[in-house]
Amino acid sequence: MPTSVKVYDAVVIGGGFYGVVIAQYLVRQRGFKRVCLLEREAALMQRASYNNQARVHNGYHYPRSFTTAFRSRINLPRFVHDWPDAVVTNFVKLYAIARRNSKVTARQFERFCRETSAQLEPADASHRALFEPRLIEEVFVVREYAFDSRKLAAWAAQELSNEAIEVRLNTRAEEIVRSANNALRVTTRSSGDALALLTTRYVFNCTYSGLNQFGGDFPGTRTQLKQEITEMALLKVPPELEKVGITVMDGPFFSMMPFPSRGLHTLSHVRYTPHLYWSDERGIDPYARLAAYHRETRVDRMIRDVGRYMPAVFGAKYVESLFEIKTVLTKNDTDDGRPIFFERHVDLPGCFSVLGGKIDNIYDVLEKLDSEPLVAFTDLTLSNQSR
Repeated sequence: MPTSVKVYDAVVIGGGFYGVVIAQYLVRQRGFKRVCLLEREAALMQRASYNNQARVHNGYHYPRSFTTAFRSRINLPRFVHDWPDAVVTNFVKLYAIARRNSKVTARQFERFCRETSAQLEPADASHRALFEPRLIEEVFVVREYAFDSRKLAAWAAQELSNEAIEVRLNTRAEEIVRSANNALRVTTRSSGDALALLTTRYVFNCTYSGLNQFGGDFPGTRTQLKQEITEMALLKVPPELEKVGITVMDGPFFSMMPFPSRGLHTLSHVRYTPHLYWSDERGIDPYARLAAYHRETRVDRMIRDVGRYMPAVFGAKYVESLFEIKTVLTKNDTDDGRPIFFERHVDLPGCFSVLGGKIDNIYDVLEKLDSEPLVAFTDLTLSNQSR
């Protein structure tokens, strides 16, 4: 049985970037005074917020999803303004178009950039020389950045402390149930198997891959989700690639980006980064599946294929791989779109599930929250619920 009961205006489940920003938003923008953030790991922003390619998108990645590209174009300057200390700009970002098996030609890519007002210019001779001209049609310099997840995590810890947001680490939510007076009750389990009961007006489910892993009255998401176990290889690149980020579009697709938190580069490949996938459903814990997965790297196959297009990669040294769960909306399998997922659970009033495909999607989530009539508990309601 739970050993304690506390009352909050909101409980945010998930201490990644989205959970932290939403908790901060509720205090600063909506006037909530009692907010609790739950995180199953021992520190904030240790899962998807860290184990990714650390890219701040500017739309180039999505020539087959105009909406996603356009939203990135709007959001990038806002992200740079709001988190300048975490944004890394001291590298040249190249997009190269493959001659064969690409779903977009160089001319189509140029037109797409014009339509989205994305900065684009031809690469100089030294950068073009990195590529095999028989396989690469054109190379462009673009405006795209990386972020340092360590600096974002440090910012998160400081901001939560400044706003007096209670943070419970090593704690996972197990059940969400309806209660009296428009309240919800969240049962949590922390390290040492200690149970606690939290009463709240609102629950924000920001658990990314764990969106459907709650018992009680939680109805599950109406939108179908797909789970993937993915591998992001970390490399120490040769000098000619140190200040360069590279994406080859859009069929034999791979991407190499600076990974500022480690001083390395990430390498992902459309064929070899996804290891295993399945349709998300309750009862199949993605994190347990990842923990049990035999993590055999495919970096040799990545480098062998990438080297055909960019021979300099053969001079890179493999350091390790980051394995993580990636969650996407099933409906976007065909167009590569990465819209936000924001669902108000009508069968469990006050409960919301949130999923963003990219870090800059956070502004789309905040716009959704702006339109929600969120009202904190009154002191009278709080008094009644505490009895």
